[in-house]
Amino acid sequence: MNKAAIVDAVQQVLGGTKVQAEQAVDTVVDSIVNSLKKGEEVSIAGLGIFSAKQRAARTARNPRTGEAIKVAAMRVPKFRAAKALKEAVK
Repeated sequence: MNKAAIVDAVQQVLGGTKVQAEQAVDTVVDSIVNSLKKGEEVSIAGLGIFSAKQRAARTARNPRTGEAIKVAAMRVPKFRAAKALKEAVK
């Protein structure tokens, strides 16, 4: 499933136009991204928790040359699935 399929599903449930359904999907995604940028967690019941995690600086290796490369510290997105989602996927 991709974004277009999600937009189609939202449009079937809500009615209206595809443009309105796409705006609704974009609003949800943008809200999650903006909250993560601020360092906040986003909890969606039955789905899970989106959060941003700090990853420490480290030394990595270029697989082609074997050269050591310094990778800077960064924030990365993290997702923890809810129990309901885990059970549904089993």
